[in-house]
Amino acid sequence: MEREKFSSRLGFILISAGCAIGLGNVWRFPYIVGKYGGAAFVLIYLAFLLVLGLPIVVMEFSVGRASKKSAALSFDVLEPKGSKWHLTKYIAMAGNYMLMMFYTTVAGWMVLYFLKMLKGDFTGLDAEATAREFDNMLANPAVMTLFMVIIVLICFAICAQGLVAGVERITKGMMLLLFVLLLVLAVHSVFLEGGAPGLEFYLKPDFGKMREAGLGEAVFAAMGQSFFTLSIGIGALAIFGSYIGREKRLTGEAISIALLDTMVAFMSGLIIFPACFAYEIEPASGPSLIFITLPNVFNHMAGGRLWGALFFIFMAFAALSTVIAVFQNIISFATDLTGCSVKKAVFWNIIAIILLSMPCVLGFNVWSGFQPLGPGTTIQDLEDFILSNNLLPIGSVLYLLFCTSRYGWGFKNFLKEANEGDGLPFPAWARVYVSYILPLIVLFIFIEGYLG
Repeated sequence: MEREKFSSRLGFILISAGCAIGLGNVWRFPYIVGKYGGAAFVLIYLAFLLVLGLPIVVMEFSVGRASKKSAALSFDVLEPKGSKWHLTKYIAMAGNYMLMMFYTTVAGWMVLYFLKMLKGDFTGLDAEATAREFDNMLANPAVMTLFMVIIVLICFAICAQGLVAGVERITKGMMLLLFVLLLVLAVHSVFLEGGAPGLEFYLKPDFGKMREAGLGEAVFAAMGQSFFTLSIGIGALAIFGSYIGREKRLTGEAISIALLDTMVAFMSGLIIFPACFAYEIEPASGPSLIFITLPNVFNHMAGGRLWGALFFIFMAFAALSTVIAVFQNIISFATDLTGCSVKKAVFWNIIAIILLSMPCVLGFNVWSGFQPLGPGTTIQDLEDFILSNNLLPIGSVLYLLFCTSRYGWGFKNFLKEANEGDGLPFPAWARVYVSYILPLIVLFIFIEGYLG
């Protein structure tokens, strides 16, 4: 059966960007930008995004397009005869399943909070009561399971419609709405009375603050954020390379996706910081920003119930776009490996993902006594650690070596595939950098993730 293709270049770019654009763009990026000197940090981050993340994105796309397979079979198709590169598939597949083991639960939180905000559940609550709402949700495994299952069923139902009729059509609409919501929310926040200090905090370069936090720490934070924001190394983007033609070179496509990802992350800060400063509420990082700090901000704001509902539907779209993209990858694993139908792959993976997501749900309540990474940690923290600190960097190094080593696919084959078509070429002079220097940088990030 001939492999489906995207109906448009826009579909490919938006869906690939949707895979990269996730919740970390909103609850981590703005905070670390503020912590490490505002615009000064952004410049360093963008530089690292270009030199670290971008080459690996191009390699993932190239492997996918050349093989016309998901990561489950792409290495088998392209590897030299008798080599063992196909074993990389197990890291890629494990990474996609591991991501969905906790991401489906968090996506469920977004939909639940959208409904709660719409109903006015936070109206009149003080900061302590808002925090209690979040704690009560975490303590209720039935509610969290219900919304996790809803996310799984909706996203697999979309994927079951096929690449073009389901994934491309729905994700394109969702991503365009996401950008509209982002723009509306950012404009509203920027013009809030009393929000100017927040804009200055976020946008004015402050190298003194960067030195205060530690220049080395700031540089490493920029390096780590640029690397992990694109979810590279587990073939999550390679699958979309397998669905595109050879009309365009892949470097330009990768830049478009990286810029969209960065734009969403950056504009999230335009929403958060002016609003927090306008109402004198300390911005935080992580889930507490989204589920405690921002509902508290919306409580103070005129029309806050509406703006809060818009914010959480924006967050839900960001989460759902990632889930749909990764589910498409997971379905392709099954169809590529077994030759089964899409419908059959969807059926069995619905059961698998729901069961695999349960430890994350129960880790906040029934199994909260299990604190795998130390006091206060949860099963979700362990799953995130396995993915972010292990599978992503190890997978990225393997993609780099596969695409540059003469014992793998080789740089000549990679360059030919990446530069097929019109557009910006991948530079041949970068061979030494991507073959030797970049793998060492990724290994450094991997080691630092343990030492830090």
